[in-house]
Amino acid sequence: MTTARDAAARWLARVGLRTDLLRDDTRDDSARVGYVELFFDLVFVFAITQLSHTLIHHTDATHLLRVLVLAWAVWWLWIDSTWVTNWLDPERVPVRAMLVVMMALGLLMSSAIPEAFGEKALLFAIPYVTIQVGRTVFTTLAMGRVWTDNAVNFLRITTWLVASGVLWVAGALVDEQARTVLWVLAALMDLASPRALFWVPGLGASDVHTWAVRSGHMAERVSLFVIISLGESIVVTGGSFSELSVSAATVAAFLAAFTSTVLMWLLFFDRSERSATRFFSRQSETGMVAQTAYTYVPYVLVVGIVLTAVGDGLVLAGEDAHRGWTAAIVCGSAAVYLVGNALFRRTTGGGWSVPHLVGAAVAVALVALAGVATAVELSWAANVVMLAVLVADVAIARRRVAAEPPADVY
Repeated sequence: MTTARDAAARWLARVGLRTDLLRDDTRDDSARVGYVELFFDLVFVFAITQLSHTLIHHTDATHLLRVLVLAWAVWWLWIDSTWVTNWLDPERVPVRAMLVVMMALGLLMSSAIPEAFGEKALLFAIPYVTIQVGRTVFTTLAMGRVWTDNAVNFLRITTWLVASGVLWVAGALVDEQARTVLWVLAALMDLASPRALFWVPGLGASDVHTWAVRSGHMAERVSLFVIISLGESIVVTGGSFSELSVSAATVAAFLAAFTSTVLMWLLFFDRSERSATRFFSRQSETGMVAQTAYTYVPYVLVVGIVLTAVGDGLVLAGEDAHRGWTAAIVCGSAAVYLVGNALFRRTTGGGWSVPHLVGAAVAVALVALAGVATAVELSWAANVVMLAVLVADVAIARRRVAAEPPADVY
């Protein structure tokens, strides 16, 4: 008996592109991150800047929620594109052309971020949906003849993205309150779709065994996005300080902001990322690991970094008039980043990191000091918490290594 899935597979095998655009696994550099992928990332440097600056200029919970929704859309667009270039060869002209078109649309979308809940809602939503659906349709056709199973997966993904896309566009056509509701629902639908294995009536759910992932490429791409986000902290710190007169207070704020960026870099790249990459490379079934550790969890890390940049900007601007809000952002961002690192470790073969979880709790508790401590003092206090987590983590790792029995020597 012919199923809908079988019929879809035969149809895709007929209409798929004749040119094989998949990465060539026989080449030693088949998993290399291409320059065109780095070029593509430049749009997201701008997007991250737009997100952080929007929140620096609007110190209220409503704008925080909206920035989190927009940040999810930016992250989801980028990570979906990373999954595609994990399979399609960015050195092939059609794939390069797709990335360049996506860059143009992404630049339009990013330019609308500050007013996405205002007059530029359609300028945000239409490019976003066009990129998501257009890229996925292209990938479906690119795989139709050469990798039918995954082409059917992308047919399912297209269905989900069209459904969420209706909510994104509909949200752009209504008032701000209704837009918030519809865009939160759209973001939740995008978030849920991989966990639902992109189940579609008739086509069923995706088979995770078809999600063969080039682990080195995926790990490097996500690490580069974290670097992009950390770069925004540097931009905010340098840009804000350049507009201030030099004094003991502004220098202390500058050093606190720079120190937080260094500590975040150390916590992820020196402690979490290396072991995660080794774990990922040893897995025979990489699809579900990549879905959790490299699709969902990095969003938490990126939010922590963006909020840290916002906090740095507020501290450097001397926002003691909004001391409670500034304290919540400065201390909360440290907590979010530490939780993100704990989740990343847990999903890449490690256990729950007690120092990270305790540090996150302490960072949240620091908000209670908003009435007696200045913003600069709270910024340094958050840095002390992250430093303590780093030192404790190194100490635990060294004790674990020392406790391991020596390897047998023959």
